[in-house]
Amino acid sequence: MKIKEIIDALERFAPLPLQDGFDNAGLQLGLTEAEATGALLCLDVTEEVLDEAEALGLNLVVSHHPLIFHGLKSLTGRTPVERCVMKAICNGITIYAAHTNLDNAPGGVNFKMAEKIGLTDVCFLQPCGDGRQGGSGIIGLLEEPETETGFLRRVKKTFEAACVEHTRLCGREIRKVALCGGAGAFLIPQAVSAGADAFLTGEIKYHEFQGHGEGILLASLGHFESEQYTVELLEEIIKGACPQLPVRQTRVSTNPIRYM
Repeated sequence: MKIKEIIDALERFAPLPLQDGFDNAGLQLGLTEAEATGALLCLDVTEEVLDEAEALGLNLVVSHHPLIFHGLKSLTGRTPVERCVMKAICNGITIYAAHTNLDNAPGGVNFKMAEKIGLTDVCFLQPCGDGRQGGSGIIGLLEEPETETGFLRRVKKTFEAACVEHTRLCGREIRKVALCGGAGAFLIPQAVSAGADAFLTGEIKYHEFQGHGEGILLASLGHFESEQYTVELLEEIIKGACPQLPVRQTRVSTNPIRYM
């Protein structure tokens, strides 16, 4: 099986036109006509991840976050990105990123998050407005209402978060939940308009927490924590299309943030 066939499967699930304008999803580097020895899945491409792929004999790394966001003017090993590019080329490893196209795809990253916390009747919070099948964020219902504290504690455990930042607790019941993996605070107005009891995402800035009073519970898990199950989704997509291909989830923690 050629690497191209694996990429085709990923792009059938999450077409590249679904990516946001700022993004650089898709093939990052490497040869797609090469025979695939297997795929290593990660959120972020690091030197340690590439060492792991080499040790396992896998010549394809599929990440969520693109390794290359901006143009490279030199390859000297000065930066981590340059060193990763050089290491991948030297070891014949192809790198592919499924980023906001996977966020915005039906059944994508946000749907995986919803599955983890048991949401039903799930639909896009902000559907694409140009006829494309996709959108930003999702909204759905818990099977049974929960207290704010109970919901936050369960979410913290489910996503293995060291801490959860949230707005003031007001004693509301949580039933309708909106969410977006990663930096999803731009969808807070849509969550409020949709009547969500809670909005869950990976990053919310200080001033974005302000001004919501008792209208909605806002909660931030951490970027990595919110998207960590993306590797499960990538594995499901690839194994569904290429059942004989060796597929591994990285054992390297690529979260750059530590907590005391």
